Amino acid sequence: MTVLSSHSARQEPGLVSRALEVAGKLANDAADVIIETAGRGARPAATESPFDWVTDTGRTLERHTRRILADEFPGIPVFGEEFGEEFGGAGSGETGITPLRWVVDPVDGTANYVAGMPWCAYSLAMLDEHGPIVGVVADPDRGRIHAAARERGMRTNGTPVRLADARETRAGIVCTEFTRTGPWEGMGRFITNAAADQVGVRVLGSPALAITQVALGHATAAVLHSYQEWDVAGALALATEAGATVLDRHGTRSSFPPDGLLVAPPGIAHDAFGWWQHAHEPSAGHVDQ
Repeated sequence: MTVLSSHSARQEPGLVSRALEVAGKLANDAADVIIETAGRGARPAATESPFDWVTDTGRTLERHTRRILADEFPGIPVFGEEFGEEFGGAGSGETGITPLRWVVDPVDGTANYVAGMPWCAYSLAMLDEHGPIVGVVADPDRGRIHAAARERGMRTNGTPVRLADARETRAGIVCTEFTRTGPWEGMGRFITNAAADQVGVRVLGSPALAITQVALGHATAAVLHSYQEWDVAGALALATEAGATVLDRHGTRSSFPPDGLLVAPPGIAHDAFGWWQHAHEPSAGHVDQ
């Protein structure tokens, strides 16, 4: 058990190491459950969104996560996808609610999980007022646990990951996701803009894995027009520590944009931001270099 005040914990290396260890174990536990249950008759609960379902597996994994974190890190609140409203939630634009907190999405990509499609994840992160401190993303179907801690780098199954100095966008893939109600405003123009530079756009159904693909060097960029904090926090920790650039919708660097983000290697971020900016604003904005 680790007991520290929120103020001191943010600067305590021992807490970061313990958080990374516990988060990794929780990610492994969740990956096993997801592999065993995906596509096996899960009945999603009805919600107001056709793209945001709730399952018993999600509830069970979140309860397990909350129990372990409450034991190991008492006094640090946990906000989550399934019980965010019940226990007090933290969504995009609300990152200042508490200086130190955990956020968890037990099954990111629920529609894929229910259908048995191999593209969903477990995401967990510890954050402070500056953004993610520790983040893990479990990719059960590929048998991978991705983990990162601030200023300690990213690892996949224990192997260090660092982005190459990519500058070419042609023949690349950009990942994006629908909003809770469907395509985001300007999404069609965004796809057209990317296609004009010979870049394909994919909607794969998991914000966490979309950003993770950039961190791994598989995707040219990820653009998310809206999201909840727990959707992206773990993956943003990975991307930042792998060397990716994170921009908000105005083209400004940010460790955790409150509403709308782009993640890309530094040499590609400017071009990728142009596809996004021209899709929903009359003129391109400035990108911090």
